[in-house]
Amino acid sequence: MIKYRQHKIQEKYAYRKVCGIGETVLMTVMFFWEWTNFVVDHNQTGHLTGYGNLFMALGIYLLLLVEFNHFFGGYKIGVHRKMNTLAAQVSALFVADFLEIFVSMAISGNFRFFDEFLGRYFLMFLVQAFLICCLTGKLIDLYRRLFPPLQVLEVYDQKETNLGSKITLGRPDKYQVASGISVDQNIPVLREKIKQYDAVLVDDMPSQKRNMLIKLCFEMNKRVYFTPKLSDIIIKSSENLNLFDTPLYLNRNMGMKVSQRFVKRFFDIFLSLIALIILSPVLLIVAIAIKREDGGPVFFRQERCTLNNQTFMILKFRSMIVDAEKDGRPHPAGEEDDRITHVGKFIRKTRIDELPQLINILKGDMSIVGPRPERIEHVQLYTESIPEFSFRSKVKGGLTGYAQVYGKYNTTALDKLKMDLIYIENYSLLLDVQILFETVRVIFQKESTEGFSQEQQEHMEEMENKHQFHDDK
Repeated sequence: MIKYRQHKIQEKYAYRKVCGIGETVLMTVMFFWEWTNFVVDHNQTGHLTGYGNLFMALGIYLLLLVEFNHFFGGYKIGVHRKMNTLAAQVSALFVADFLEIFVSMAISGNFRFFDEFLGRYFLMFLVQAFLICCLTGKLIDLYRRLFPPLQVLEVYDQKETNLGSKITLGRPDKYQVASGISVDQNIPVLREKIKQYDAVLVDDMPSQKRNMLIKLCFEMNKRVYFTPKLSDIIIKSSENLNLFDTPLYLNRNMGMKVSQRFVKRFFDIFLSLIALIILSPVLLIVAIAIKREDGGPVFFRQERCTLNNQTFMILKFRSMIVDAEKDGRPHPAGEEDDRITHVGKFIRKTRIDELPQLINILKGDMSIVGPRPERIEHVQLYTESIPEFSFRSKVKGGLTGYAQVYGKYNTTALDKLKMDLIYIENYSLLLDVQILFETVRVIFQKESTEGFSQEQQEHMEEMENKHQFHDDK
């Protein structure tokens, strides 16, 4: 039975690889056909028919397509949600086709063909996107029929948490947390239980117990899923030093380099300025709609924390009634909150209410990508129970961020901190680009803007009174 499960896992990898190769070849063939048509129409001198130009055009396109599919996760069929995989593949095609316009002009040696290449490759992209969505959708459906969800054993500390149910309900096509066992059972009992499952899910528990389980799963060749400690995230970005006969890891803990800050600020100014110009008609229409609905102010201003815990006034379109927090206390928005206006429901769902923050970015208060700026009251509250919450202030707050695209509006403070710390410790310009593409995708996901349920709101208020949060022990 164990060998059968291991064999099925290997078949999964093979299936993904074959699908990835097949789809890449198909898209490249479509590009080859389009390039050939161009050559036939514009090869008066005969210089475009050489094998060198052909292989250069095909080779560069193939390289672009493969690299961007890896970058966006387009080859991970069956790993991510169906819509995520489709969005990743379409994004990879869009970037590859766009960049190939300039490659093709360089190969043809004539930049006057820009309009023609733009037209040809845009139409090609539309056909490719349609085909890839149809094909990948079918391949994912087949994957789910061929490979049932992994049977997972949850190992908990003193009592079971909601982690197992969150995973099973979130991805029933991929995981089935079928049973649980306490980590305090003796090793032989744990070993025998683990043998019966494809993988192990380790709940949050003291490091000593967790490390024992990870080593046990390593010994038994079992895949293991576990929630990282904050120190794990910091350690993951460390550098391996081979200077002595004892392994050493180095964490520089210097934050962003000066060059990285300069480049990031340049793109913040450039992109926010372009976005404000392009979106100005949308901003004007929304402003008029808000004003006409109840006659109240168009903008909502609130004090937030950013780099080094400095404060600034964040700017948003008002989506709630005037004086929504007239008692002076913060009230998280619920799933069916009657304080939200009719216009507010639309602009919150589409994230249009966040667009005025482009002005904050242009001023330098915020960055396009970074941890979400929190209210001062929330920062003080969270920091009392999670002192490490202050780590988020190592970079500027952002319009979008790692926790925004991979979490939800109602994700816990500790989980948001972990995701923001992953961004801070692994910062690169490419990561910013990836988050921007992911932001476009999550705008269309309802759960990303899901409000707090009544139970969560009551829990938040209880924590405010008790000043208690789940700590990372």
